[in-house]
Amino acid sequence: MPSHRSHSAESHKHQALRKLRIALVTVSSSRYRNPSIKDDSGQLALAVCRKAKQDALLEVADDDKQMIRLHVLRALFEEEADAIILMGGTGIAPRDVTIEAVAPLLDKELEGFGEGFRRLSYDSIGSPAIMTRAIAGVIANKPVFCLPGSPDAVKLGINLVLEELPHAVFIASSKP
Repeated sequence: MPSHRSHSAESHKHQALRKLRIALVTVSSSRYRNPSIKDDSGQLALAVCRKAKQDALLEVADDDKQMIRLHVLRALFEEEADAIILMGGTGIAPRDVTIEAVAPLLDKELEGFGEGFRRLSYDSIGSPAIMTRAIAGVIANKPVFCLPGSPDAVKLGINLVLEELPHAVFIASSKP
């Protein structure tokens, strides 16, 4: 990955160094309805966050717009998460509604995240990446990321997010 950072980006990242509270949400009807099904992607995300010395909590939500929104809003306002990462429900099947649930809540969208994720995904898996609907944005001054739910996509996405997350949290929460 390129490391062409501006002085201000480096300064912001340095100022932002602290342990973050990250809400991880696996969106999966099968895992929600049958907790005995192993959540490989969620466990992978949890392990990567903890290895990066971040405080992370993992929950599972059904493929339901209202439930997804409830998890997002509860994480922001009750659990006081610094950031939220949702995994799953971003495909093109009728049951995939994570993007539709989260996008209307965004105060700001970070278009570059989806573009960058799809580029890295294309480099990894080729043309199926065109069906990837990854988005990111800010809700109530906190970054929110929606990733595909496959373990490979979660690994790619979580590493991409964690690289800039302290900086994103710092900038999104800065007072005007």
